[in-house]
Amino acid sequence: MTTKATRAVGVDIGGTGIKGALVDLEEGVLLTDRVKVATPAGAEPDDVLAAVRVVLDTLGVADAEVPLGVAFPAIVRRGRTMSAANVSQKWIGFEAEEFFEEGLGREIHFANDADVAGIAEVRYGAARDVDGLVILTTLGTGIGTALLYNGVLIPNSELGHLQRAEKKKDFEAVAAYSAMERESLSWKEWAGRLQAYYNHLEFLFSPDLFIVGGGVSKHADEFLPLLDLQTPIVPARHRNNAGIIGAAALSLTAD
Repeated sequence: MTTKATRAVGVDIGGTGIKGALVDLEEGVLLTDRVKVATPAGAEPDDVLAAVRVVLDTLGVADAEVPLGVAFPAIVRRGRTMSAANVSQKWIGFEAEEFFEEGLGREIHFANDADVAGIAEVRYGAARDVDGLVILTTLGTGIGTALLYNGVLIPNSELGHLQRAEKKKDFEAVAAYSAMERESLSWKEWAGRLQAYYNHLEFLFSPDLFIVGGGVSKHADEFLPLLDLQTPIVPARHRNNAGIIGAAALSLTAD
């Protein structure tokens, strides 16, 4: 894949929606309107692939001329998905990168969705030129995390699944944005759960900065001021587009 490309397509597959756009790789901004389709019920591989095709066809970039990066909500090791928190269990141990490359007829770069959001914030956003440890959290259907140390990604951290002491449910189950919606929590009630989560992250990792991404980050003023932390916490500069931008940026590493 050429390293001279100045634009690429990023596709961000989530538990409820699949988003894509053409991205300017020099500035880290969208060059097109964002296209979004619903994640198919059950999120099985063939159905997700078909939905990604719809996104690419709508963008008019279904051929291989423009590099493509794809973000996915799972642990990803060497192109294989190793978990399935909010998608079909068929993805566990699945050769996902190869599946998408064959199904789309083009090379791609395939990575964890929170990790690519972290890459977007390191290259173009709130984590750029930040020394030390940055923890990005994406609050949505689940809680995704990206660990960034001096600008270097440590992949597949999955800190949303940290267990709560003497509790059956992990932090993702009670503190994701989906839990707020499901239980009709107020911003204050939800912030109380986030407080416990970020306190735990502080205790374990002593980070230098928290970045909050995901769709709810556009409402950061509603809940971030309610948190009392030792670590600075800011919204992701690219908000819910960070996954698209980061996936596009990583597309140039496709083999």
